[in-house]
Amino acid sequence: MAYLASDPRSQLAASSGLDTDAAHEPQYFDFSELDPTGTTGRGGRLWTVRAANAVVVYAEHADGDTFDREDVDETMLVVLPSTGRLTVRTAGEVVTVEPTSVITVQPGPWRYEAEGALRLLRLHTVATSDVLDQALNGEAYADGLGLSVRAEPWPAPSGDAAIRVYDAIEDIAPQEGRLGRILRSRHAMVNLLYPRVGPRDPRTLSPHTHDDFEQLSFVDAGEYVHHIRRAWGNDRTAWRSDQHREIGGPSLTIIPPPLVHTSEAVGAEENRMVDIFAGPREDFSRRPGWVLNAADYPVPEALR
Repeated sequence: MAYLASDPRSQLAASSGLDTDAAHEPQYFDFSELDPTGTTGRGGRLWTVRAANAVVVYAEHADGDTFDREDVDETMLVVLPSTGRLTVRTAGEVVTVEPTSVITVQPGPWRYEAEGALRLLRLHTVATSDVLDQALNGEAYADGLGLSVRAEPWPAPSGDAAIRVYDAIEDIAPQEGRLGRILRSRHAMVNLLYPRVGPRDPRTLSPHTHDDFEQLSFVDAGEYVHHIRRAWGNDRTAWRSDQHREIGGPSLTIIPPPLVHTSEAVGAEENRMVDIFAGPREDFSRRPGWVLNAADYPVPEALR
């Protein structure tokens, strides 16, 4: 697949074009049509979905909601555009943020408190068994991860802070040659794409593939069409039709490797999407200046 020369991803190496017969099917979760997997005492709602290497919780909180955890792995929080504030507490630290922000919390006991009608994503590892057990698609990987590889944690962050905050995301201006607003943790990477008002020019799409990791596309607002296809192999009886799934926000789509895919904003108003990868992407991490918190999260020795 080829990107347009104006697309920052044209700087990346091309995929190897693996056979797609063994690939998993895409998974679509339109949270506006699905019953929540959990609720809070104050009326907040939670939807939990698992992927090969991550568990994603989409939360629509009510004012005063609290959430207590004691986790063995680092957790990433993405505070989405909404109204309110989020306070995160560990034994020795307290931080309060407003949307739009990204927070990482180190293993151990921690708590958050939501003010207002706050919305967020929680990104856990699949080792977080009590969260994994709540997933809408708990059996999706019962027979294995398909062509996704099992992610290994990246090096621990520098310093001894239990909470790291990356706030004022909406104030980060676009930069020529840089793709979106990318942040990583030990276990995941998020790209908060810049909003697009109105439909995308259908002549400027970016079909591409990933050899061995999933793409999780969270539509926060607007409408998108996820275009997905399998490359044709030698066995015509195994060929499958292309998928062109229109889906609005809030929703999560899991695109397995190595299916060809591209997402087309089609909503008349503001279209917003967050791409999630678990673990962090090596190709994005190799590009100077692309990962905004690279100074906090070192790359593995093999990539240096």
